[in-house]
Amino acid sequence: MYHLFYFPKQILILYNLLCSILSLYTMLGYAKGLFQCEHIFQKEPVSILKPYFFMYWLTKNIELLDTVFMVLRHRRRQISFLHVYHHATMLLLSDYANHVTPWPAIAVFLAINSLVHVFLYSYYFVTVLYPSSTPGWKQRLTEFQILQFFVDFIFAGIGYLHHGFCIYGLLYGIMMTALFSNFYYHTYLKNTQSSKKSL
Repeated sequence: MYHLFYFPKQILILYNLLCSILSLYTMLGYAKGLFQCEHIFQKEPVSILKPYFFMYWLTKNIELLDTVFMVLRHRRRQISFLHVYHHATMLLLSDYANHVTPWPAIAVFLAINSLVHVFLYSYYFVTVLYPSSTPGWKQRLTEFQILQFFVDFIFAGIGYLHHGFCIYGLLYGIMMTALFSNFYYHTYLKNTQSSKKSL
């Protein structure tokens, strides 16, 4: 019985560590490539960025194991609409970016997302490694995710107004901001407000 519990825990530790390292690798690769581009709104393929687009796409495929682990650990309540929508759309968008638009303009979004995922999977890594002392920065992590979409929205807005970006980037940013803000409200604010009213 001990080994049945111990083995999955080691898998989760290695998995979260791997995802964090891969996200750090893509983030640093995008940053390096973007410094060598003409400008960050450039909509042409850049050879130095292409390996990182592939690695980012590969990482999004690996991250589908999040859902598998939730099912195996009987955490199905975590498989929310936000979880499914986010993973599904990121998988499709990363595939499209890798094969069609490996541009600096797209690399900006993916670099920011990679940075967020460094901290996200580091949080999961520490949580599994030390289950009795969960890190106290879970709320800050969600705020960081919302900030990510806000920055994406501004960048997409400037790109749409001045550089011929597709409007989908703006719409996707609004959708993700709304979904994560709704999650933030129900997870961190609603219960606090209810507790204050009952006092």
